[in-house]
Amino acid sequence: MVSRSPSFGPGIRTALNDVLGGSAAGVLTITFGLSYALLIFAGPLAPYLSYGVAATFISSAVLATILALGSSLPFAVGGPDGSTAAMTAILASSLVERMAAVDPSAPLLVPVLITLGLSAIVTGIVLCCFGVTRLGRAIRYVPYPVVGGFLGATGCLLIFGAVGVITGHRLQLATLGQFANMLTLSELAAACAMALTLYLTWHRSRSPFGLPVILIGGVIAAHIAFRLFGISPAEAQASGWTFQALPRISFMLPWDGNGIIHYPWYTLPDLLGNLTAVIFVTASSALFNTTGIEVASHREADLERELNATGVANILSGAFGGYTGCVSVSRSMLSFNSGGTGRLSGLTVAAISVLMLAVAPMLLGYMPKFVLGGLLIYLGAVQLHKWIIDSRRRLSVTEYFSLLAIIVIILQWGFIAGILIGVVIGCATFALSAARIDSIKYSFDGSEYRSSLDRSRDDQAVLAAHGGKIQGLNLQSYLFFGSANRLYQHVKALLARHPECRFLVFDFKLVTGIDSSAAYSFAQIKRTAHDRGIKLVLVHLPPAAAKALRSSGFISDEVGIVPELDHALEGCENEIIAQHQGLEQEEASLRDWFTQILGTEQDAAALMHRCQRIEVDAGETIVHAGDAADSMHFILDGRVGIMIPADQDRTTRVRSLGRYTTIGEMGLVSQASRSATIQAEVASILYVLSADQFEAIKANDPSLSQKLLTYFVSVMAERLTFANRTIAVLRR
Repeated sequence: MVSRSPSFGPGIRTALNDVLGGSAAGVLTITFGLSYALLIFAGPLAPYLSYGVAATFISSAVLATILALGSSLPFAVGGPDGSTAAMTAILASSLVERMAAVDPSAPLLVPVLITLGLSAIVTGIVLCCFGVTRLGRAIRYVPYPVVGGFLGATGCLLIFGAVGVITGHRLQLATLGQFANMLTLSELAAACAMALTLYLTWHRSRSPFGLPVILIGGVIAAHIAFRLFGISPAEAQASGWTFQALPRISFMLPWDGNGIIHYPWYTLPDLLGNLTAVIFVTASSALFNTTGIEVASHREADLERELNATGVANILSGAFGGYTGCVSVSRSMLSFNSGGTGRLSGLTVAAISVLMLAVAPMLLGYMPKFVLGGLLIYLGAVQLHKWIIDSRRRLSVTEYFSLLAIIVIILQWGFIAGILIGVVIGCATFALSAARIDSIKYSFDGSEYRSSLDRSRDDQAVLAAHGGKIQGLNLQSYLFFGSANRLYQHVKALLARHPECRFLVFDFKLVTGIDSSAAYSFAQIKRTAHDRGIKLVLVHLPPAAAKALRSSGFISDEVGIVPELDHALEGCENEIIAQHQGLEQEEASLRDWFTQILGTEQDAAALMHRCQRIEVDAGETIVHAGDAADSMHFILDGRVGIMIPADQDRTTRVRSLGRYTTIGEMGLVSQASRSATIQAEVASILYVLSADQFEAIKANDPSLSQKLLTYFVSVMAERLTFANRTIAVLRR
């Protein structure tokens, strides 16, 4: 009989992997939780450490449970985080200092627990609001140096808190004398050695079980060293190498009427700054940690869902007497790399946290201070290295020194001062950087960049000689006090180089916005132009920019506003031509025009004999796109437009042709179908040369045919030259 070994189905195997991964992450939760409890309940709060341990593991259990059930990443593990714990410690310390200043004998425990719970509830509500309204993404618009300085300062606070956990003394200039003894220095050296070990091993390898093994190994190594030096567990506790054994974990919900009535509400105004810092750090840590998990696990998370889940978890954590926390990168990835891919891994961490409420007192009594203190030093050092060393390669010199300044300001005057000054520095840095961006994409004058209206050779000669009277500037980006002042200086220099300028055209097509100070700079430009007798023309002016310029008094009757650049240039060109030519060319006869292009009156008369005169009204279509190119048109008077299809059954004009110009000569020669529709823009008079008459000219009058072909080539060469100049300007 063949025996079969038991086998597990896929569901059971997945559940076992989740439990294994959650157990590995639970070891980190235990060590982190104990270190955070010691960080928050230090100094005057040290006698209440058992309550702090209870609050920590309640927070861990609630956060791990809610995030396991509600996160978009099923393997996510939540709990108190290093940055949030550091800010919570600052909040608790600030409350104790203000209470002691008013009444040194006032009870501390209940007010501290209420403060921690309230901070968690308020933070949770804010996070839920961010998630529901999608405002959480707005934190990514906070200047990077401000975020870096903020989190770099929390790294410093973690290290300072670690020193307090190890030695029992706060690291300040006034207390430096208390560190000048061998025992304290030995404890600090052991903690630094532990932090260095974590950096050289786990930090570089990121092995799934590396950190728990190192921490457990540190505890075992410490007790072996105690045995070798003849130090008993009681002596190790008495000398400060290990923590005092806690009494039974004391759990207390602070929400009783007596505690709320006697709460020191007078401290709230002073605590608002630190409370804001707790909210900011929790929100930023939740978003940054989620992004880090996405990158490490190659999974995509829903940021709004993460904020909602973290918000609900913090509300429940505060309701049950805990404090703030968020999703953890190290614990989530440890569980994931250990095989935990489902929500059971987070629930396993929650179960281990609940179990620690009974086991923590015994465990902490054997825990060397330098192990947990070294872990805190390592966490703070990693934070500092990330924001002070690594960020140097990503930031400019100005941004980097502003980051360092923000760290110093926060350590000296607090987080609110650091945030406010940091935002001011960030805005000033941005303004200086943005002011360096040229607000002028390209410039042009009327001799090289003209409207799409084809003109006679005489008109072109006038524009070639006097086109410099039209100066144009294509503007871009957001115009504010820095960039607009540079624009004003540029215009002054431009007018100094071109004293003949009579039309100054501003194209706002690429402008995203304008502020009131920029409108003042335009008012200066207007005064300068008025003094020189220059007309200002604004093109593609957005409504918001028009409102700002109108409120400043810039827009008036003498300032032209035209929807399109092409029409603006056409109007300026018409005024220049009218000033230099008058009306005599408009009264020239068709014979004079033909004589001019063909050389002799005899050829002109022969061509007139072959052409048919037509009159068209404004808006009338002369030829349609797709028709056979069986004729060309000589425009004696008026103007026609070349139209091509656009969106939504509309057409757009790509070129206009005025009097004494021709259209259709290329089709007449190539006999291809018409590529565009020709439409009269005003009432016009045209002479049509059909393909049959052109063939008759070629057969019966070779000399006239040759002159016409030469004229066609010259016209096409002029249009090609114009197109090349336009492309050259646009590529500047």
